[in-house]
Amino acid sequence: MDRRFWTLMLLGVFLFPALVESLVRHYNFNVVLKNTTKLCATKAIATVNGKFPGPTLYAREDDTVIVRVTNHITHNVTIHWHGVRQLRTGWSDGPAYITQCPIQPGQNFMYSFNLTGQRGTLLWHAHISWLRATLHGAIVILPKRGIPYPFPKPHKEKIIILAEWWKADVEAVVNQATQSGLPPNISDTHTINGHPGPVPGCSSQGGYTLHVESGKTYLLRIINAAVNDELFFKIAGHGLTIVEVDASYTKPFQTDTIFISPGQTTNALLTANQAIGKYLLAVTPFMDAPVGFDNLTNYATLRYKGTPANPPTILTTVPPQNATPLTHAFMDSLRSLNSKQYPTKVPLTLDHSLFFFLGVGVNPCATCVNGSRLVADINNVSFVMPTVALLEAHYSNIQGVFTDDFPGNPPIPFNYTGNSPSNIQTMNGTRLYRLAYNSTVQIVLQGTAVIAPENHPTHLHGFNFFVVGKGLGNFDPYKDPLKFNLVDPVERNTIAVPTAGWTAIRFRADNPGVWFLHCHLEVHTTWGLKMAFLVDNGKGPNESLPPPPSDLPKC
Repeated sequence: MDRRFWTLMLLGVFLFPALVESLVRHYNFNVVLKNTTKLCATKAIATVNGKFPGPTLYAREDDTVIVRVTNHITHNVTIHWHGVRQLRTGWSDGPAYITQCPIQPGQNFMYSFNLTGQRGTLLWHAHISWLRATLHGAIVILPKRGIPYPFPKPHKEKIIILAEWWKADVEAVVNQATQSGLPPNISDTHTINGHPGPVPGCSSQGGYTLHVESGKTYLLRIINAAVNDELFFKIAGHGLTIVEVDASYTKPFQTDTIFISPGQTTNALLTANQAIGKYLLAVTPFMDAPVGFDNLTNYATLRYKGTPANPPTILTTVPPQNATPLTHAFMDSLRSLNSKQYPTKVPLTLDHSLFFFLGVGVNPCATCVNGSRLVADINNVSFVMPTVALLEAHYSNIQGVFTDDFPGNPPIPFNYTGNSPSNIQTMNGTRLYRLAYNSTVQIVLQGTAVIAPENHPTHLHGFNFFVVGKGLGNFDPYKDPLKFNLVDPVERNTIAVPTAGWTAIRFRADNPGVWFLHCHLEVHTTWGLKMAFLVDNGKGPNESLPPPPSDLPKC
C-alpha cells in the first residue's frame, strides 16, 4: 500500500508538476549577517539569505507553506508571517515568547502554515527586539488557479517595500534607550526597496526606479515595513486605484496619495497614461504629534520606456507631515468588496464588548537618566514579556507564567483625550484576556493625550477584523455605535488608531491559541503597549490547538 502511494505521488510530480507545486511551497531562510553600505557608512546587518529587503515568499490561496529558518547570527531570532491567519497553526505565528521561544544561534525551526481563504499582499518580518528593521520581506498570495482578480488584470506586478534605515546598529539603539529610559534615536532615512533617500552630507547612491511602458497597467504591491514611521506614497502626475489592503479586496477607489502604517499593505493599480518621461515618486512621513520622528522624504522615480538619457524630473507636491485630514480621507474611503464571491461577514451580535485605551506613561527607574522610564500601556497595564512562551505555558498548563485577568475596560476611567491625569504610572503584568471559541468580540481602541497624543497602528495576530467605526475625541458608547458601518467595513489586520481619537473593530474568535495585540510602532511595543488574547479550544480536533511541533525551540 505504501509503495503504491509513493509511486502515484512520484508520477504526479512528473506528470502534473504545476498541480503538485500549487499544494506545498518550501523555502529556506538562512539568517546571516551582511556588510552593507548606505548613507556613506558600512555596517553588518541581519538579513535572510543575504538580501535586504529579504526574499519574496510566493504562494497561492489555500497552499501550505513550509519555511525552514536557520539562525546563523549571534542574536536570537523569530519570524512572524504578518497577516497570515494561522488557523490552528499558532505554533508558527512567530512572536517571541508569545507563541514560541526564539531560535537560538546555530539552531533552526520549521514554520508550517496554510493560507486558507487568503489572497493578496502580506509581509514577513522578525518578531524579536528591533531586528525587523532589516529582517523583512514580501508575501505574495496569488488567487487559486483559474480564479481572476476582481479588478482588471494588470500587465505586470511590482513589489514596493518601504522601510527605515539607521547608520548605527539598531540593536545598540534600542539597548541604549532601554538603559536610559528615554526615547530611542530616530532613523536616519527611509528606504524604497532597500534604496535610501537623499541625506545631507552624503551624495546619493542612486535611488529606486520604477520602470513602466506607456499604456500598460501595473499592480503595485506596497508594503510598509518601517519600524516606527507611518508614511505617504505619491507619484507625480499619476493616479492610483486602490483594490486591496492587508490581503483583503476593497471596492476600488482612486487617489493620488496612499497613507500606509507599519505592518500594513496596499495594492494599487497604476496606469502609465502620461507623456514619456521621468516622474518623481515620493515617500514622506506622517506625524501629527509633538514627538521626534524621521522627517526626511525619500525620492525615487517612475521612468517610462523610451525616456531620453537625462530628462528633467516631473515634480509633485508632497503632503505636509501633519496632513491629518488626508489620512482620514484615505481611511474613510476604504470599503470591503462585499460581493457574492467575497462576502463581508461582520459579527452583528457581541459576546465581548471591550474598551482598550492606548497610552504612554512614566514609571520609576533608579538606574535611568532621570530616575524614571517612559512606558506604554493598554488599560494601564504595561505588558511584561515572559521567559516562557505563552502558548506553550497555556498548552502544557505551566503555572505562574501569566494570568487571564486582563481588564476589559479601563480600571479608572478619565478624560482620555483631555488633560493628563495626575498619576501617569502604570501597572506591570503578563495578563491575558480569555475568549471562548467562536465568541464575537468588539474592541474600541481609544487613543489618549497622556504625555502626547499620537497615532497608534495596532496589529492583531491570528485574525482579520472589521473596522466598523472611528472618530476623534472620546468614544461615546451611546451615540457613536449608531454610525457604525456593519455592511461593508474594511477588513484588515492592522489599523491606525487616530491621534486623540478612537477606532472600533470586530472579529470572531474562531482560532484557538494565544494571539498578540500590539502597537506596530516598535518603540511603543518595546515600552509595553501590547497584550494577548487566549482563545480556548472548541469542540473536537478541528476546533482545537494541535500539539506543538517536535522542533519547537526551547527557551
